[in-house]
Amino acid sequence: MLRALLKKIARSILTLWLVVTFAFVVLRLSGDPALAVLSDQAMPESVLAFREAWGLDLPIHQQYLAYLKAVLTGDFGVSYASRSPVTGLIAERAPMTLLLMGLSLLLMLAIGIPAGVLAAVRRNSFIDRLVMGLVVLAHGLPSYVTGILLILVFTVQLRLLPGSGAETPLSLIMPVITIGASGAAVIARYCRSSMLEVLNRPFITAAVAKGVSPRRVLWRHAFPNAAIPLITIIGFIVGGLIGGAAITETIFGWPGLGRLLVASVQSRDLAVVQALLLLIAACMVVANLTVDLLYGWLDPRTRHGSSPRNQ
Repeated sequence: MLRALLKKIARSILTLWLVVTFAFVVLRLSGDPALAVLSDQAMPESVLAFREAWGLDLPIHQQYLAYLKAVLTGDFGVSYASRSPVTGLIAERAPMTLLLMGLSLLLMLAIGIPAGVLAAVRRNSFIDRLVMGLVVLAHGLPSYVTGILLILVFTVQLRLLPGSGAETPLSLIMPVITIGASGAAVIARYCRSSMLEVLNRPFITAAVAKGVSPRRVLWRHAFPNAAIPLITIIGFIVGGLIGGAAITETIFGWPGLGRLLVASVQSRDLAVVQALLLLIAACMVVANLTVDLLYGWLDPRTRHGSSPRNQ
C-alpha cells in the first residue's frame, strides 16, 4: 500500500513539473510579453527597459531555471499589469471562487445523485426517459449558452436576479446553476449506470428475497456499492472546477480566479497565468490522488493492486 502511494505521489509531482515546464515554454513562444504590455507603438528603449526589469532579456533556459527555483520556494513572481505579488492576487480572488465552486458542487450532488438513482430504479419508464433527456440537454448546452439564457430570462425579462457582480447573495444563483447543471447531468448519468449494474447483482436479489424493504435495499446495499466507481467522476469534476469556471465567471462578472485567468491571458500577464495554470493542475492532481486513496479505503481489493478505473 505504501509503495503504491509513493508511486502515485511521485507521478503527481512529475505531472506538476510537466505543467510548469509546458506553461513556461508555450507562453514565451506565443509572443513577446513586453510588446503585449507596452503595445506595438512603444519606444524601443521602453521595450528594452521592460525586458531588463522583468528578466526577459535573459536566455530562455536561465529564465526557466530562475522561475523553477522561485516556484519551489513559493514565489510566483509579480504581476506585470498590477505590479502586485501574484500570491496576493490569488489569495484575494480565491475565497470568491471557493464559494462559487462549493455551492455548485453541492447543487451537482443534490440533483445528480437522486436523479441517477431514480432513473435506475424506474429504468425504461417515462421517468427514466425524462431524466435522461434532461441530462442530455443539460450536458449538451455549453456553459456560456446556459449563462446567457439565464441572464436573458431572469435579468432582462423578469428582472429578478442581478446579471453580474457579487454585491448580493442573489448574484450567486445564476452562476451556481450554470456550473452545477452540467456537472449534475454527468453525475446523474454515471450514477444511473452504476446503480443499474449493482441492482442486477446476486446479493441484491438475495436481499430482496429475504424480505428486506426496498428503501433499505436501495440505500444500504445498492448505493454504497454503486458509489465506489461514482467517486471517480466526482473527483474529476472537483479537480476541474476552477478551470471550468473561467467562462462562467467572465459571463457573470464574478470576481474569482477564473475571471482573473481570462483577463491575465488577454493582457499576457505571464506570472499570473503560470501560477493559475499550476494551481488548476494541482487541483486536478490532488483530486486524482484523493480518489485513489478513497478507492483503497472503500474497496480493500484495490489496496494491493490497480484502481478499478484501470481494470
